[in-house]
Amino acid sequence: MAQRQPKWVTSDFLTCIGVIGAFLVGLGFYLTNYSINWLWLSSFGLVVNWYGDSLDGTLARVRNCQRPIYGYYLDHTIDCINEGFMFIGAGLSPFVHLDLTLIVFVLYLFMTVNVSINAHLRGEFRLTYAKLGPTEFRLLFIIVNTLLICFPSLASYSREVHFCGYTSIFTTLDFVVSGTIVLLLLIYIFSIIFDARYYAKIDPLKKDK
Repeated sequence: MAQRQPKWVTSDFLTCIGVIGAFLVGLGFYLTNYSINWLWLSSFGLVVNWYGDSLDGTLARVRNCQRPIYGYYLDHTIDCINEGFMFIGAGLSPFVHLDLTLIVFVLYLFMTVNVSINAHLRGEFRLTYAKLGPTEFRLLFIIVNTLLICFPSLASYSREVHFCGYTSIFTTLDFVVSGTIVLLLLIYIFSIIFDARYYAKIDPLKKDK
């Protein structure tokens, strides 16, 4: 796809496309306060975001016009902004609690910091954990959006949940996001353990002479 892009399409242009996609995701979720069919806009935004976010760096490599310092800075900065649009927008919808989406956002930022640290210390830029990356999570939520639209009983489902003395009403998407939180937390914890062991081996404790 990168090789087939018109010459006027630049990496920065694709980055902007990714931002527009993220904004559409958040906007679509917010507008579901008026109609569930706005989830189609959210899913479309996920595709637009994937297109821009996945191709901007690839296009630079294909055209041999990489800007590693500028590109690295811009890519990580814009990614955080994009995720803010998406998670906050989702939390403003009637389908999921804002506090849950903000927890996912915080976990995403934790993992982004971990990626940056490893990129600095190991020269390894890894966005995929346990064979799950941004593309897989986008696909997951497109599927969830589609199910909510096509099956009204899923969209209207709710259940009372008791946790640590608090009672809350959870929707289908609340349960999906809660499962995502648990998954991301486990991935993050195991990544820290794995990385710490690796760095301990290459930088062992030095004994006093």
